[in-house]
Amino acid sequence: MCPAFKSEHIPRATIQRLAIYLQVLEALKNEDTEVVSSERLARACDVNPSQIRKDLAYFGEFGVRGVGYNVSKLIQSIKVSIGTDRLWRTALIGVGNLGRSLLRYQGFPKRGFKIVAAFDCDPFKIGEVVADLEVMCPRQMKSRVQELRIEIGIITAPSDRAQRAADYLVEADIRCILNFAAARIQVPDHVYVEYVDFFHHLYVLTFKYCVGEAQRAKTTSKP
Repeated sequence: MCPAFKSEHIPRATIQRLAIYLQVLEALKNEDTEVVSSERLARACDVNPSQIRKDLAYFGEFGVRGVGYNVSKLIQSIKVSIGTDRLWRTALIGVGNLGRSLLRYQGFPKRGFKIVAAFDCDPFKIGEVVADLEVMCPRQMKSRVQELRIEIGIITAPSDRAQRAADYLVEADIRCILNFAAARIQVPDHVYVEYVDFFHHLYVLTFKYCVGEAQRAKTTSKP
């Protein structure tokens, strides 16, 4: 069951910031912090307090004026808001180096996700056991998705096989896909796709570095 929102037009940036708030709040909880002010939370998240209040206002009323937010309650409220207050069963397709790393990563269940199936079209990988999961042929995907109640697919296949992997997921009625492959995929309108490209972040870093160096050069060159 998906949560009801006060508004259906929630900016993508707000959802991304909620993930940051959740990460910081969970760290505070691990430090036994019970209440956090909007100012402290804002500093830790590198935003201003009004932005936090605006983001949370899309989902309801939180916090007590002059006191702050109850950390545990806000964590639960954010999880409900973004749908991670339950476990999402996930399939991974493409058991290469990246795929194996993700299969072995222990953080997924803590965040509300569990990889319960792994697929690869390489006959030398089919039947292999990685992180307690037997690698299966993608042709089995449709039946296994129904049997295991899988809702999300993760593509870690090479870029030239990403579309084929996406096709298998769509045929299996998977409507949420996280694509790590360096390729854009074509899916029906009812299928939601998110892309993970490390180079996007590296490009931002190199751009920021170049801008910073240019600004420093101007400053040092002034008489």
